[in-house]
Amino acid sequence: MRLLRTPEERFAGLPLVPRYVEVGDPDDASVPVRVAAYEVGPATGPAVLLLHGEPTWSYLYRGVLDVLATAGVRAVAIDLVGFGRSDKPAEVADHSYARHVAWVREAVDALGLDDLVLLGQDWGGLIGLRLVAEAPERYLGVLAANTGLPTGDVDMPGPWWQFRRAVERAETLDVGRLVASGCARGLSAEARAAYDAPFPDEAHKAGPRAMPLLVPTRPDDPETPANREAWAALGRYDRPFLVAFSDSDPITAAMGPLLREHVPGAARTEHAVVRDAGHFLQEDAGAELGALAVRLAREVTH
Repeated sequence: MRLLRTPEERFAGLPLVPRYVEVGDPDDASVPVRVAAYEVGPATGPAVLLLHGEPTWSYLYRGVLDVLATAGVRAVAIDLVGFGRSDKPAEVADHSYARHVAWVREAVDALGLDDLVLLGQDWGGLIGLRLVAEAPERYLGVLAANTGLPTGDVDMPGPWWQFRRAVERAETLDVGRLVASGCARGLSAEARAAYDAPFPDEAHKAGPRAMPLLVPTRPDDPETPANREAWAALGRYDRPFLVAFSDSDPITAAMGPLLREHVPGAARTEHAVVRDAGHFLQEDAGAELGALAVRLAREVTH
């Protein structure tokens, strides 16, 4: 597997100072993969683990991290492999759902994190909920935001298929424009540039091109059994499980009620609908989402 690394100068002037850890490739342990993480708040104690999705990076959580830090809550955001400051496999075929789960799992281990509250949105939930399901004792609570755990038994909504086709067909992938299209309140030129920063050329964009192809869309998808198993495990998860979906995301809207009904821990906390927010509710309502994360972190640690 050939890895690319975005030059640091591409991130000049942007918030968030990274810490790097190395993880192994599950298919080739001899290939070290560098993963970027961003920590705020106290250096020890329970932590909120923030996982982003497609095609963003941890910059998406800058407003949420500010709220958590101000409240004195420890938080750690991780750039998925292929995104942000993390290493980028050069080929679309280098990416798989199982690999991404393994990379995040190993990054959490390398960072020495335990007693976690997961905040997962988009792929951050597809990956993070798998981790919660396999090690529920490690996670004190979950905040699920515009995400789910698809198995391919139910077709993905039309807007998602439009997004997938747009990514597949684009000769030049405009990442900043894709993020802007998922925001209800608009996106500044500065923020668009920040989302473009990890990708100096098309060769660096295998991750954003790959992720839509990895969502299970049929019952015989190679990751469907693992997601079915994880869904069953979430049906036994009785720690606080907060569902905070936006009111304007046509891609994930149907998953919110399913999570509230299926996960026992969802009965232990008050849920939220984030108003006037699109798929990327961190951009549209970062302070509100941050306040919900603070509330949950305090609920599970006191």
